[in-house]
Amino acid sequence: QVQLVESGGGLVQSGGSLRLSCTASIFSLDYYNIGWFRQAPGKEREGVACVSQKWTVGTEYADSVKGRFTISRDSSSDTVYLQMTNLQAEDTAIYYCARASQGACQLGPGAYSLWGQGTQVTVAS
Repeated sequence: QVQLVESGGGLVQSGGSLRLSCTASIFSLDYYNIGWFRQAPGKEREGVACVSQKWTVGTEYADSVKGRFTISRDSSSDTVYLQMTNLQAEDTAIYYCARASQGACQLGPGAYSLWGQGTQVTVAS
């Protein structure tokens, strides 16, 4: 079954760090733009960060996470990571990874066609 799987969420204190992982079954993440999104209760899903296909250099970040979050890919393990530091209460949400196959890396959810089931991140203030 073609799917994305997120892991690494949890409960962390304000100012703490977490690293989320996104892995895939059947296909390789190297061939796709991969984005991280989040959705808090009562809010729309928003793009957090994205990384371009392996052979295209490019990342994008939402202004709210610049300087705190870092997206990266490890081709040897076929994993895309989202390193999150200095987490704040407003970062609390379900975090999803998604893949897109066309165009440049972007943060609009409409460009992504396959989504994982999400992982919960809760930041206690």
